[in-house]
Amino acid sequence: MAVMSGFGPTGDDNPFEGMPFLGDLGRMLGGMGGAGSGLQWDAARQMAMQVASGGESEPNIDPIARMDVEQLARVADLHIAQKTGLSTSMTGRGVQVVPVTRMQWVQRSLDAYKPLFESLASSLSAAPEAPSDPAEQGDPFAAMLTQIMGSMAPMMLGVTAGGMIGHLAQRSFGQYDLPIPRDPSDELLLVLPNVNAFADDWSIDRKDLLLWLSMHEIAHHAVLAVPHVRAALERGLREYAAGFRPDASGLSDKLGTVDMSDPQASMAELQDLFGDPEVVLGAIQTDAQRALLPRLEALIAMIEGYVDHVMDAVGTGLISSYGMITEAVRRRRVQADESDRFVARLFGLELGQATYDQGAAFIDGVVEREGFDALDALWKGESFLPTPAEIEAPGLWLARIEIDTE
Repeated sequence: MAVMSGFGPTGDDNPFEGMPFLGDLGRMLGGMGGAGSGLQWDAARQMAMQVASGGESEPNIDPIARMDVEQLARVADLHIAQKTGLSTSMTGRGVQVVPVTRMQWVQRSLDAYKPLFESLASSLSAAPEAPSDPAEQGDPFAAMLTQIMGSMAPMMLGVTAGGMIGHLAQRSFGQYDLPIPRDPSDELLLVLPNVNAFADDWSIDRKDLLLWLSMHEIAHHAVLAVPHVRAALERGLREYAAGFRPDASGLSDKLGTVDMSDPQASMAELQDLFGDPEVVLGAIQTDAQRALLPRLEALIAMIEGYVDHVMDAVGTGLISSYGMITEAVRRRRVQADESDRFVARLFGLELGQATYDQGAAFIDGVVEREGFDALDALWKGESFLPTPAEIEAPGLWLARIEIDTE
């Protein structure tokens, strides 16, 4: 079987013998404008809506549930503000917690995540790194796959992003399950169908759970309303997403395992292969990203540790089932499904148990030594945020800020 003209050798030296679809795919992508085609955001929106809804219409939010959330949010807002001393509002007009459907969450989240996916699309369109293995240099198969991946990744990213956001809509409670800042607004979202399903699964009182989640969202919102915290997190996420470089070696290696002697089986394998977003996007972590990651992880650990500490301090005396809810939610958040893990890896946000433990140890270490008020230094400026070494040793952070504040 011959490969389409312009995409590699033909005849006995053809490395694509038995896989002519690659040549067809390369020609098609070339005709679509190659790497300049960019992120297909309309495709992302359509895919996200389809996945979030499962192809079925959603009922509107019950007005009674809306009123319940509004009342509980006022209680949560009052207690979080009192405990932290932070403003819970970014606009000065007061925070609102709004119950929404999965589809409504998708519509808002697509807009919030779009800048990060655009940075990612630009990085995947960049020139790929040269193969480190001399045997791969000059390999026509690798060269063609690199060309295909450079053309395909930004376009496929739209569909992949939509699928991921759609899956997140089926699981997320609010907008800070992943601590990604959104455009300044004081309207916080709770995905009511997911909240209700979780309450039923764990036999939790729904109003208790709604109050717990309102506190969780408002506490995150208050921390991210601090300008230098928000700026540092936005910058870290954006730089990480922009730091990938395309690499066709993953696709090349996996294609080599496909048994082309059995057409039916090989087509099934190829379908699974091209359905794997990590393979299709062909993104590899770079040295610059690896250098950035400790600082980003330290910042995220601090945020999550602080929020958990505030939640424990406030919630224990406010919600009778606080301990049960906390255990259920914390167990759930470290057992994320593949869609959560993949989007987290793309943005440097892999929130495993180690991240939460690290953040808790830092915050507890500061409080045990100097009291809760010592944490107010975190909000003085970006230079007061803990370094990767200090997040591991809170005494080092306390020593540094004591010098800086004298």
